[in-house]
Amino acid sequence: MVPTTTERDLRLDLFRGLALWLIFLDHIPSNAVSWVTIRNYGFSDATEIFVFISGYTVAFVYGRSMYLNGFLIAAARVLKRAWQIYVAHIFLFAIYLAEISYIAHSFENPLYTEEMGVLNFLNSPDVTIIEAMLLKFKPVNMDVLPLYIVLLLGFAPFLWLLMRVPTIALLASVAIYTLSWLFDWNLPAWPQGVWVFNPFAWQFLFIFGAWCALGGAARLSRAINSPITLVLAIVYLLFAFGIALTWHIPTLGAFVPSFVGDLIYPIDKTNLDVLRILHFLALAIITVRLVPRDWPALKSPWFKPAIMCGAHSLGIFCLGVFLSFAGHFVFTEVSNRVPVQILVSVAGIAIMAGAAWLISWYRIIERQGSGSGSGSSTRTQAAKPSLAGGDT
Repeated sequence: MVPTTTERDLRLDLFRGLALWLIFLDHIPSNAVSWVTIRNYGFSDATEIFVFISGYTVAFVYGRSMYLNGFLIAAARVLKRAWQIYVAHIFLFAIYLAEISYIAHSFENPLYTEEMGVLNFLNSPDVTIIEAMLLKFKPVNMDVLPLYIVLLLGFAPFLWLLMRVPTIALLASVAIYTLSWLFDWNLPAWPQGVWVFNPFAWQFLFIFGAWCALGGAARLSRAINSPITLVLAIVYLLFAFGIALTWHIPTLGAFVPSFVGDLIYPIDKTNLDVLRILHFLALAIITVRLVPRDWPALKSPWFKPAIMCGAHSLGIFCLGVFLSFAGHFVFTEVSNRVPVQILVSVAGIAIMAGAAWLISWYRIIERQGSGSGSGSSTRTQAAKPSLAGGDT
């Protein structure tokens, strides 16, 4: 099985770009603008969007490679991509620590190092760097890339299964997810605890995205377009919204029966709670119905900044991590008034969009300079979606 279309689906880049913006807003502590993000109105957040689209686009790109060149070549390409993301993660780690340490020292505020989880680095830099290279030590807001690296490392065998027996591959993913809950599977973190995003659980959403890319979405089209499915999705979103309101307005909790609370809590993000999966799926069902693949607005200049950010998501994600701490610094040292929070949030998104435009411009210049303007090469570049890791 191989993706049957080579046309770029702009919806993937659009919603991945929007997810990057939402992650940036959510990463700034005490940010009033983060109230626009979906995490405040239901069970899931931008992370689910990010992981699902990553799985979808990985399968699209490397599924075609495996179909044309065989398992070995495709697996080598997947591992190469994992290595590239690993290098980016280590680079991000070094610059991020330098940013936090410099500001903490310059403003004589050691709370920065505690809040951002880098105190261990200052106390034991040699051990911390080794643990970081092993992906066991991760400062605050740096958990997504290690998850993605691990998911890529184990993806090639799943891709082989998805292209031959997709149902078995999906069931295998469900089995791993279930066993992770039954036996508390997770990877150890340093200096204590486990990974914030359990890869044994989050792999399900990643593999499900890949399954959808390789024909699963087409098989689900009748169910997705069913009025009953739409009604169920809306009802579930309203239920999640009602529960979320009790988090912000505790007095409303009196209207929630105790057995409901006993049934749904805790809604575990680390292990990707089923309620979070269902919430993401409900959002996805409604989104697919409201935003078709050929929606003319996708080519509107209003959506272009988000689409460009989604198309160059590795660099934009790393930039967002830096900007989120810079925003935290402004709120702490300058002002945390709402107008300042709005200004910092808008400026951060504008910088991310500007960086994405600059990357796109450089890519165009490089293609022109390398003489790759032939029809076949241009079509290949246009058909190659980018991922949470960058260009593939």
